[in-house]
Amino acid sequence: MATLLKNKLLANVGATETLILTTGSATRVTVIGLSLTNTSDAIILASVRILDTTTSDTAYYIKNVIVPSHQSLRVVNGGEKLVLSQSMSVYVQSNLDNSIDLVMSYVELT
Repeated sequence: MATLLKNKLLANVGATETLILTTGSATRVTVIGLSLTNTSDAIILASVRILDTTTSDTAYYIKNVIVPSHQSLRVVNGGEKLVLSQSMSVYVQSNLDNSIDLVMSYVELT
């Protein structure tokens, strides 16, 4: 079983829901850090949604959380972890176009 430490970077995420990461059918992921930064001059509402692609079940990890102008939100930090099983997808969205930069750190097990 291979263990890989990885980062995912996304810039200028906006009102269209954007895929951050999808786990494969033989892959598990543990998210060890997830940060959203509001790059706009306005207050935004940020959401992170998780989808199980095998069952089509979906749930919000955070929904419409306020992020002040030019501030960051640590969605996953410290000792907290987000465990994603096989065939799961994570999406991010803002209520304002081109307003979020995202950094995700995770461990991938294949």
